[in-house]
Amino acid sequence: MSILIYAESADGKFKKVAFELASYAKKVAETLGTTVTAVTVNAESVSDLSKYGVDKVLKVSHDQLSNFNAKAYADVIKQAAQKENAKLILLSSTTDSLYLAPFLAVGLEAGFASNVVGLPISMAPFQVKRTAFSNKAFNITEISTDVKLLSLAKNSYGVFESAATLAEEIFNPSLNENDFNVKVDSVEKSTGKVTIADADVVVSGGRGLKGPENWNLLEDLAGVLGAATACSKPVSDLGWRPHSEHVGQTGKPVATNLYIAVGISGAIQHIAGVNSSKVKVVINSDAEAPFFKVADYGIVGDAFEILPKLTQKLKDFKAQNA
Repeated sequence: MSILIYAESADGKFKKVAFELASYAKKVAETLGTTVTAVTVNAESVSDLSKYGVDKVLKVSHDQLSNFNAKAYADVIKQAAQKENAKLILLSSTTDSLYLAPFLAVGLEAGFASNVVGLPISMAPFQVKRTAFSNKAFNITEISTDVKLLSLAKNSYGVFESAATLAEEIFNPSLNENDFNVKVDSVEKSTGKVTIADADVVVSGGRGLKGPENWNLLEDLAGVLGAATACSKPVSDLGWRPHSEHVGQTGKPVATNLYIAVGISGAIQHIAGVNSSKVKVVINSDAEAPFFKVADYGIVGDAFEILPKLTQKLKDFKAQNA
């Protein structure tokens, strides 16, 4: 059973999830006694993949694929899987990958399991462990199709180096013009900041911050931690922050190593979308805020007093340990 992964990139650079997926694939490949092939789209350099166990890369470069298109990307990965006779295809759990996954599953007639955590439990029958009910439970899913498609939950496995000798191959899949009926006029991207998708730490704010003019308190803390900033749905609805920073079940789900919620009461949809984070810290002046019930650590108090002190303490700690 050969393994193919889709190694996601942005602006030519691999996302962290690509290295986690490669690490996971390498471990599965060792169990199966096979190799790992990655397909990339418009990536500038692919050599870093060899550090995490990828043996071969199919490099796709095409101007029409400069903006993400779920149908077109799924077709590219399908053709790569067929070329390599891959029976196990692995994706990350990013928004883009989850969007293209159903198209790919249909195209390959593959059984698809999303939000996979941990290595396969069994190879015959093929079984994996997945999160369910907004990360409140787990289930064991068996896939009986010849071709199997998995998406790995973010931060569920980790990134591990395992050097391999990398073979690079230019791959020129055929593109279906019907996949490009929807045209992308422009794409807005934040620059110079850690993105929510790649962040190990996210600092998120709610209406408790009282207005966009106070967001510098979050940004200062995020800067010390090397974190991404995010917000609750009401904040983005009010226009205080862009919708791209809205996290939760109705926004971007996050599964970070550390999630700090400031001034967020903890609506069910928000908690469901961030519940996969390993450590959750809540800062709120309301001791009865629902978020405290699921928090690992909680601070009851005024964020306008706590955040500057916390930020300064972290700066002092970093300076002492530099």
